[in-house]
Amino acid sequence: MITIYHNPRCSKSRETLALLEQLSSEKNLPLEVVDYQKSALDTEQLRQLHLQLGGQLRSMLRDNESEYAELNLSQADDETLLAAVASHPRLLQRPIVSYQGKAAIGRPPELVLSLFEENTKVTL
Repeated sequence: MITIYHNPRCSKSRETLALLEQLSSEKNLPLEVVDYQKSALDTEQLRQLHLQLGGQLRSMLRDNESEYAELNLSQADDETLLAAVASHPRLLQRPIVSYQGKAAIGRPPELVLSLFEENTKVTL
């Protein structure tokens, strides 16, 4: 299953969703759309998503959101960052796509296609 952690107000998220809808339809892959602002992820779900993404936890955060400065997250440790994102979903980078145990941030949207090229050799 393809899962997109989506913010419908974000143009990059909408563009990524359109790519995934096309891919899902063409390859008959189920697609789950999670509006993470309505259904916030808990710290364990965020931890698992981070493992799928790899890299630094900070890459999952939007440091330009007001909550980032208000919560003084620039020097925070990973546990504090996870708790902040769980409490303030706007801090989560968007969109994030998960497929077969790996994830990618869709900035730009085409970056998520690497998940499918590596795992299924699917291209658009």
